[in-house]
Amino acid sequence: MKVHLQENDPSYKIFLYVFYVSAFIMCSITIFGFYAMIQEWSFKGTYVMGEVLVKTEFPTSHFAKLITWLFFSAIVSWYCVSRIGWKKTVTVSKWKITMVQLMLLGLAVITLYETIYNFILLSSQITAAMINGVTPDIDSLTVAYPDHNRPWNLIFATKMFLAAFLISSHAFYLSTRPRKSVQELDA
Repeated sequence: MKVHLQENDPSYKIFLYVFYVSAFIMCSITIFGFYAMIQEWSFKGTYVMGEVLVKTEFPTSHFAKLITWLFFSAIVSWYCVSRIGWKKTVTVSKWKITMVQLMLLGLAVITLYETIYNFILLSSQITAAMINGVTPDIDSLTVAYPDHNRPWNLIFATKMFLAAFLISSHAFYLSTRPRKSVQELDA
C-alpha cells in the first residue's frame, strides 16, 4: 500500500480539490457567523457564541445545520492537508518536531477536557429540564462561561472542541510516525 502521495498521483488532485471545497465551506460559514454575531451585538448589545450556526439549517430546513457543515469540513480538510502536505515535514529538524509533538499533546489533552466538560454541561442541562417536566430546546442551551455577557452555545462548543481534539490527536499520531528521509522524497 502506498502511504505517501506524490503530486503526479490521481488521488493527490482529488485530495487537493476536496481541500479547496472544504476550506471554502469553512471560510463561508465563519464569515457568516462573524457577520451574524456582529449584527446581534449591535442590536442587542450581547450575543451567544455560535448560536446562529447551531440554529441555521442549510441548504433547506430540516437538513444539516451550519455547525455540522463546519465540523465536517474542518475534519475533512485536515485529513486532506495531512495527505497532501507530508513533504513539508520531512526536512523539519528533530527538535522542532519534538516541540510540535509536545504542543499537540497539550492541545489534545486540553480539547479532550473541554469536549467532555461541554458534553457534561449539555447533558446536565437537558436532564435538569426533563426533571422539571420541560422538554428543552437543545439548540438554545448555553453556558455563561468565561463571560456572562457573551455565553457559548453548548452544541457549538462541544462540536468545535471535538473537531479540535480529533485534529490535534491525529496530528500528534502523525508526528510520532517514522518519517521518510530527504532522499526518499521523490521516490
